[in-house]
Amino acid sequence: MMIHVFLLLSLCFSDYGFLPVASLGINYGQVGSNLPPPDKVLDLLSSLKITKAKIYDTNPQILTTFANSNVELIVTVENQMLAVVMDPQQALQWVTTHIKPYFPATKITEISVGNEVFTDDDTSLIGYLVPAMVSIHGALVQLGLDKYIHVSTPNSLAILQESFPPSAGSFKSQVSATMSQYLQFLANTGSPFWINAYPYFAYKGAPNNVSLDYVLFNKNPGMVDPYTKLHYDNMLYAQVDAVVYAMFRLGYSGIEVRVSETGWPSKGDPDETGATPANAAVYNRNLLRRQMRNEGTPLRPNTKLEVYLFALFNEDMKPGPTSERNYGLFQPDGTIAYNVGLSALSTTSSTSSSSSSASIFLTSSADKAAKMGYQSLVYWMFVYLLAFQVLLRQH
Repeated sequence: MMIHVFLLLSLCFSDYGFLPVASLGINYGQVGSNLPPPDKVLDLLSSLKITKAKIYDTNPQILTTFANSNVELIVTVENQMLAVVMDPQQALQWVTTHIKPYFPATKITEISVGNEVFTDDDTSLIGYLVPAMVSIHGALVQLGLDKYIHVSTPNSLAILQESFPPSAGSFKSQVSATMSQYLQFLANTGSPFWINAYPYFAYKGAPNNVSLDYVLFNKNPGMVDPYTKLHYDNMLYAQVDAVVYAMFRLGYSGIEVRVSETGWPSKGDPDETGATPANAAVYNRNLLRRQMRNEGTPLRPNTKLEVYLFALFNEDMKPGPTSERNYGLFQPDGTIAYNVGLSALSTTSSTSSSSSSASIFLTSSADKAAKMGYQSLVYWMFVYLLAFQVLLRQH
C-alpha cells in the first residue's frame, strides 16, 4: 500500500520537481576575468542537476575540486599540444601527468584531442590530429584506462561541403583523406563523432531566407528531405543527420553523432541579427524540452541525442564579436543572464547567510504546478496521511 502511495506522490510532485536530463551537458569555459572559483561552479552544477560538463583544458584546480562529485568531465588537449603528443612517449607523459592522478575520483569520461582542428587557421594541425589521438589512446591502454575514457575531437560544421538537404551531407574534399582515418579510429575505439552545431549562424547569415521558428525549435511547417522523405522541424537535427550521411558516404554507418556545443547568444553587434535575450531564451528552453523527451533525430529516432549547451557563463575575455562573450546562461556572479527556464536563487556576497540553489525546469511544468495550486497540494497530503493511517492499522 505504502509503495503505491509513494508512486502516486512521485507522479504528482514530478510536476513540481526538477529532474536531471541524462543526455544534457554544459560547456564550462574559463576565458573570463571574474568567473567564480571551481567549488562555486560545482555547487551551481549540482543545484542545476547537471551531471556532465566539458572544459577546454585540464585545469588541475577544476579536476581536484570535481573529485568525488557526480559530474562527468570531458577534458581537452589544447591544439598547440597536438604536435607534442603525437609522440607516444610524450602522450604517455601527458596522460600520466594530466589524467592519472585525478582518475577515478574525478569522473573523466573523455579526452578531446584539440578543438575544431579540421577548420583551424593552422592547417598543419590536420596532419597531427589522428596520430595524436592514436598516441593518447595508446597511453590510456598502457595505463589500463581505455575502458573508461574515450578519445575524440569536436568538429565545426564547416567540415561539410553539403548539408542541405540532410541526405546530401558530405565532407569537404580537402579533409576527406584525414577524415577517413579519423572515422576509422572512432569505429575501432567505439568513440563518438562530436560536432559544434549553431543554427544561430545560419540564421544570422541569411535572416530573410532562414525561418527563425525553424532554428529556434518553435512550431513551424519544417522541411521534408526530398530523397528520404524524413520530416525535420528544426535545423539542429537536420545538421546532425547531415553529418551522419557524410559519414555514410565514406563507408561508416555505426558511429554515434553527439553535439559538443550548441547555444544562442543573448547579445551581439548591430550586424549580428537575432542575438537577443528573447531568442536565446527560446532556443535553449525549447532545446531543454527536447532533451527532457530523450529525443533522437529523424534519421536515428531511437538514439537519444546527447547535447552540451554552450555555455555556462558569459566570458568577457573571449576575442571576436560581441556575441562570443554572451553565450552564457549565467553571468559570472551566478545570476541568470536571461530566463531560459532555469530557476535560480543565488548570492555572491560573503555577508549573506542564504545558500545558493538552482534547478532546471520546464516552464510548462512550472505553469502546471501553479495551476494545480495549493488545493491540489493539500489533497495529495491528505492522500498520504490517509494511507499512512491505513498502514498503521494493518500493523
